[in-house]
Amino acid sequence: MSCAQASQALNLKLVQEQAKATRRAYVLDMIRAVIVMNDQGKPRLVKFYDYQAVEKQQELIRRIYGVLCGRAENMSNFIQADSIFGPDARVVYNRYATLYFVIVFDRSENELAMLDLIEVFAETLDNCFNNVCRLDMTFSFYKVHTILDEIVLGGQVLETNSYNVVMAVEESSKLEKASNATLLIPKFYPVWQAR
Repeated sequence: MSCAQASQALNLKLVQEQAKATRRAYVLDMIRAVIVMNDQGKPRLVKFYDYQAVEKQQELIRRIYGVLCGRAENMSNFIQADSIFGPDARVVYNRYATLYFVIVFDRSENELAMLDLIEVFAETLDNCFNNVCRLDMTFSFYKVHTILDEIVLGGQVLETNSYNVVMAVEESSKLEKASNATLLIPKFYPVWQAR
């Protein structure tokens, strides 16, 4: 191997290591999961932003529920979750009626901002469903996922204004209804006859 080839191979290896480090840094600086579960531990919404096998997701949800139901009412809503999710993982939760809203995130996110994000999500659900209940979470899960995707996408916070999220969801619903209406027109119907 010539000196130039060895230098090129070393540079390629350095670039690959830097890319791996950048990917690790990107994965660590984000929201890892948003989970909504009832007071019996049944998940109503689960969204992991880093890959977890289904069995691992179920185990993590069970462990989170075990921690949540063992906490007294007067305890903080912030949990250090190193034993569950690994180093620097934190959990913030809030309970509304029979639902726990849980956000798992890394060191880069502010705990109070995440608690406020839960508040925004719950408020937006309430505005979209007119007093949201667990049945809305079950039977309108597409809309619930759309609302969550307007607030958090890919583990990054996009929007924190509930009004803007509601408007975006309503616009999305209008577009969906319009696209469904155009599907009712037969494809064989000539354009010149439609006029």
